[in-house]
Amino acid sequence: MPEEKAKDDPQTGKKSWVEAEKYIQLGATLPAATVIGWFLGSLMDKWLGTHWVKIAGLFVGIAAGFVQLVRVAIASSKEQEQGPPE
Repeated sequence: MPEEKAKDDPQTGKKSWVEAEKYIQLGATLPAATVIGWFLGSLMDKWLGTHWVKIAGLFVGIAAGFVQLVRVAIASSKEQEQGPPE
């Protein structure tokens, strides 16, 4: 009987949506950080009159995206070890 109650529990559906949101966030964060880094680098290139800052901005954006990816992955692994907060 407890299995049947778990299927009808609205919290179970909510938890699965929260888990899905984490992975959607990961899929959007890395490309967004890369594009933002390139865009800001391009703006600085125009402002400074150079042609190399957009490449540096691109690499900074990629690094920022990977940092966020690692942060979420570490938090997710800790949550799986300890169990979700109640």
